[in-house]
Amino acid sequence: MQENRQEKSQIKRNISLYLSEKGVSDYEFYKKSGITRGILSQPNGISEDNIARFLAYAPDVNTDWLLTGRGSMLKTKRTTSDLPPDGRPGSIDKGTKKDSNHQENQQLSSDRPLAIPSSSPEEGIPLIPIEAMAGALTSEQTVLEYECERYVVPVFKGADFLIPVKGSSMYPKYSSGDIVACQRVPMSGLFFQWNKVYVIDTDQGPLIKRIKPGSTTDRILIISDNQDYDPFELPVSSIHAVSLVIGVIRLE
Repeated sequence: MQENRQEKSQIKRNISLYLSEKGVSDYEFYKKSGITRGILSQPNGISEDNIARFLAYAPDVNTDWLLTGRGSMLKTKRTTSDLPPDGRPGSIDKGTKKDSNHQENQQLSSDRPLAIPSSSPEEGIPLIPIEAMAGALTSEQTVLEYECERYVVPVFKGADFLIPVKGSSMYPKYSSGDIVACQRVPMSGLFFQWNKVYVIDTDQGPLIKRIKPGSTTDRILIISDNQDYDPFELPVSSIHAVSLVIGVIRLE
């Protein structure tokens, strides 16, 4: 517990360092971010809600640096020095392009919120294996039969479980092997936030898809981000459980 308080105090110090680097006053920061006023000067830690608000306020900050102090303060960006001498990306040979894509994927991974393993069965968010995904969506007891790993993800307050992405239908938003954080949505009075990504349990099994309005009020349109996959409609009555995807993470 003492260690957790120290970690959150370090996060507050890192926020103050960021504001100093950007030349932003505390008054301006609190006003624009919606973070609890005076929190940076208080001796206690900082809530996960306020951490999430800071990350929304400062999208250029390196999340790993914020939480652990490791790495650079800001996310790195490609510069013209990354391009070939003639400045045209199309002239990069295949080997160089492959290396560049690998580096960009690594950078994307490093920019994602960090999931820290937890040894306590009462702390953190369970990582549900694919074969138990349907049970996780419906919160059935059968999921407890699996020895799920658990991870602490400070920026994803309210997440009920983590699941691995399988397949390429949601590429490039999510790649196979990515881990997404999900929040259960009550089936009573169900409504969708259109164009958001959900995990839905259907007669065809669990699907991770973007949801849009269907041709009638009792149907929804299932969209894959990968254009190789055609959209299709699904009756709302065939949906057994729904969870909202609230973010993608990387595991420590």
